[in-house]
Amino acid sequence: MGERSLLQWMLISVRGVAMGAADVVPGVSGGTIAFITGIYQELIESLNNINLKALKILFKEGVKPFWKHINGTFFVFLFGGIIISLVTLAKGVSYLLENEPVMLWSFFFGLIVASVWLIGKTIQKWSAGVIAALVIGTGVAFYISTIQAVANVEANWYILLSGAIAICAMILPGISGSFILVLLGSYKIVIDAIKDRDVMVMGIFAVGCVIGLMTFSRVLKILFAKYKEVTIALLTGFMIGSLYKVWPWKNVDTDIVLAKHSDGKIDYAMNNVLPGDFVGNDQLMYAILCAVGGLLLIVILERFSPKEKS
Repeated sequence: MGERSLLQWMLISVRGVAMGAADVVPGVSGGTIAFITGIYQELIESLNNINLKALKILFKEGVKPFWKHINGTFFVFLFGGIIISLVTLAKGVSYLLENEPVMLWSFFFGLIVASVWLIGKTIQKWSAGVIAALVIGTGVAFYISTIQAVANVEANWYILLSGAIAICAMILPGISGSFILVLLGSYKIVIDAIKDRDVMVMGIFAVGCVIGLMTFSRVLKILFAKYKEVTIALLTGFMIGSLYKVWPWKNVDTDIVLAKHSDGKIDYAMNNVLPGDFVGNDQLMYAILCAVGGLLLIVILERFSPKEKS
């Protein structure tokens, strides 16, 4: 990687902000943002450089060669942007999820539709294996999307495990780490911890993320090196299947109780419905505009973001 200017480094941070914003909301993947803005390969390769060889370089050659080997400045600017985004947007996203769910989910529905197209078109050869991977990915993601979230588990070991699992999804284009947290029942715990600056919970979750990141990035590098077309098709399928989860219009199913809280609040299951069957104002025109806005945002990011070569 050649030397970057300050402006280029700031653009890395902007991408980090976009990745963090995506990872806050269930249904959208920060990995998708990294993929379409041209830093995904560098991210995976840099993560893989954090290994025993890096430690040997640190002890034998010093900090500067070590920092260059792991692409440390890249991590500082990228993850700095992600952290800023997570901290500043957590409250806003919580508010929108509570008060404007239809428009928020419509926006992200548009994001995912655009991402399906942009990532899917990078597949250069459509073979039987690639098509099978696309179908399997779609089916698996759809099935996961129909699963109702389990009740919250607040034990430290579970938060650690949630971080390790969710971060694997966060670096995959097409799979939302926040969505996985929803399924695990840990989403509200983590979002509340970020919103309330709960250092203990955030720290435990972060350690889990580091463990998962260091492990899974190596697997991912092998998959992209040996089975790139099939892997991209599988990820595209994941995105198609996840559209069920981010469908904007959902009605409460009072027959299925997901969790009961100490303050008396009860979490019920949600079922997808057509806009005409939605209980309340379906906000159809605004929803369509939000979806188009999300679609255009991804297209603009892909078209005008400078691509970096690793």
